[in-house]
Amino acid sequence: MPPKPITRNILFYGDNLPILRDYIPSESVDLVYLDPPFNSNRSYNVLFKEESGKSAEAQITAFDDTWHWGPNAESTFYDLVTNAPSGISRLIAAFREFIGANQMMAYLVMMTVRLVELHRVLKPTGSLYLHCDPTASHYLKIILDSIFGATNYRNEIVWKRTTAHSDTKQGNVVHMGRVHDIILFYTKSSLETRNEIYIPYDDEYIDKFYKYKDTDGRRYTLSDITGPGGASKGNPQYEFLGVTRYWRFSRENMEALFAEGRIVQVAPGSVPRQKRYLDEMPGIPLQDLWDDIYPIGGQAAERLGYPTQKPVALLERIIQASSNPGDIVLDPFSGCGTAISAAQKLDRRWIGIDITHLAIAMHKARLKDMFNLEPGKDYEVIGEPEDLNSARQLAQDDRYQFQWWALSLVKAKPLGGDEGSKKGKKGSDQGIDGLIAFIDDPKGKPQTAIVQVKSGHVKSGDIRDLIGAVQNQNAAFGIFITLEEPTSEMIAAASSAGFYFSPIWQEKYPKIQILTIPALLSGAGVHLPRFSTGAFKQAPKVKKSSGKQGELDL
Repeated sequence: MPPKPITRNILFYGDNLPILRDYIPSESVDLVYLDPPFNSNRSYNVLFKEESGKSAEAQITAFDDTWHWGPNAESTFYDLVTNAPSGISRLIAAFREFIGANQMMAYLVMMTVRLVELHRVLKPTGSLYLHCDPTASHYLKIILDSIFGATNYRNEIVWKRTTAHSDTKQGNVVHMGRVHDIILFYTKSSLETRNEIYIPYDDEYIDKFYKYKDTDGRRYTLSDITGPGGASKGNPQYEFLGVTRYWRFSRENMEALFAEGRIVQVAPGSVPRQKRYLDEMPGIPLQDLWDDIYPIGGQAAERLGYPTQKPVALLERIIQASSNPGDIVLDPFSGCGTAISAAQKLDRRWIGIDITHLAIAMHKARLKDMFNLEPGKDYEVIGEPEDLNSARQLAQDDRYQFQWWALSLVKAKPLGGDEGSKKGKKGSDQGIDGLIAFIDDPKGKPQTAIVQVKSGHVKSGDIRDLIGAVQNQNAAFGIFITLEEPTSEMIAAASSAGFYFSPIWQEKYPKIQILTIPALLSGAGVHLPRFSTGAFKQAPKVKKSSGKQGELDL
């Protein structure tokens, strides 16, 4: 049965390949932007399990931005060689002979099968922008030529992602500074949606080319109005202001422009020229070198702490150039959600897919902060547990993904989720799974609530341990999230911890709070002072879009 039409905005949790195949109809998407993880110094915990209980090879723990060659890559390679269109199968076979069975080849195999699906879901008017770095861009370009057709290649966009820096020697390798990313731009056909984007002139350009001023101060330049190609191009020939030439305009139009003061002759006998006013020019048409969108600095308002977060302005430019309001934008590696946030701001519909509950939690927090959108009400989330049984299944499949998901229910920032905990060790987190920061101090001093998550058997000793952690960390609260119902002894132990008194709100709050997964799924939440800052750095709210790229309500 083919997938149902997409009727609302959706976040998907899971591997994007089966999601594309099972949920996204053919020729239903207007624009695809993807920034697949590769060689960018970020680690993923991707312990999503298939229903069979096997861990997908492309989703192993901390794959450090690449997929490893293994049974799943080998199987996908075989499927591409035997079932893909002949051009793709021959290409991928040649790649393996040339590259070998290594991590790069696994990455290319896994990208190829996904790019085939992304081509399928694009409308004939659709476009795809693949964001990558020069390590693999040349391979990916050949793959895209094979899937989309070389005639549908549009641009290799160079985005200067950082300023100059001294990384020219790494280990024993000496190279020039690496400061740019590549964005490969392809269309499904020659019918693509295309909106011209103009870049404002800089001051140097204005001073050089718009050096004339009218008495009212309007800047202008003088441009050639002779007809290139002469009679062969259909240009009329006549005398005007004592000069005979082939002209761009008919005599009637030339005289009308002259009457308006738009045609000037600098000196008697000189060739007349046309005034072009700066304030009537849209700017420079967008080129394939983008050095005017700056990376997100450490103190930038939009910075959320995600290691490879892209500027909103970068995604806005892409979305504005290749889609219209109401179109569907798909990001199959949605990361921290910049593409879907930009799509929401620009009145596009959107689909986001990511393979970690941490990313989905960040998406939801960002959509709430920027647009006051709520899951279920304003958009759909597919793949997360929706009831106790599915929560139990997630806990059984992988307790760390369960932990991340449970923390997202109270907007807690995960602690120690990348290294020690994935190996079954608590490391330096001292039994703390997450943190909630809040401000409840007249001087703005931050306070902390520490969170523990339990997916198995619970007992009163767990609460006593949490009380001890709260004391050791000098935290204001302890939050205990449990899949199982707490015992009466646990409830009594929590009550014995007493209360936290808010100096601002003049209210008291239970110092130790026990929340069950069923209660959280039913809408219950943590009882904290109202100035909670949430799990992630708060994204700034946006104004009603004015079309200016990157505009935030600051």
